[in-house]
Amino acid sequence: MTGPYTIRELPEAEFTPLFERHLAAAFEDVHSYDPHTLMNDAERARIAELRQAMGAPYRLHLGVFDRNDDFVGWSWGVQENATTYHMVNAAILQAHRRQGLYTALLTQAIARLTAQGFQLIYSRHCATNNAIIIPKLQAGFLISKMEIDDRFGVLIHLHFYTNPQRRRIMDYRAGQLRPDAAIAATFGMSPPARDG
Repeated sequence: MTGPYTIRELPEAEFTPLFERHLAAAFEDVHSYDPHTLMNDAERARIAELRQAMGAPYRLHLGVFDRNDDFVGWSWGVQENATTYHMVNAAILQAHRRQGLYTALLTQAIARLTAQGFQLIYSRHCATNNAIIIPKLQAGFLISKMEIDDRFGVLIHLHFYTNPQRRRIMDYRAGQLRPDAAIAATFGMSPPARDG
């Protein structure tokens, strides 16, 4: 791990109180809102029923702890379907930033999620959140789309394909890569002509 810090997987019951205690401090400058505050009791009850009807999707809760075993960062997310995992939220508290902790946390999350068998890991970020976007791009995430969200504003979607060929296909789809023999075969195209 990075210096005096450790990353541990936590059960949701242990993770949630720590996350909720530190969430406001980690995102104090973020101009967003909780849509549940706009809902009436009947709407909230219906959402709870819908959530329960989804069963028990895989969840990953990682906590970062300093040498005093204080909770100083996290990453959590949830399985969306049989192939896709949504990294919902991650942060490192201000006093512990710029030490490689987010990159270490991201590396562990990707390794665990790949081992679980997920094909796609994705996240959504405020378009100016370079502290998160840049490490994710360096880790192999790709910008897949933009979104305007009522809760968070302009968001960038980042996709990480655990299958390297799918990552290459995204580069092809974006126009950054000419089709080679493997990509041509995937799409049933004629093999590319050789230069020279």
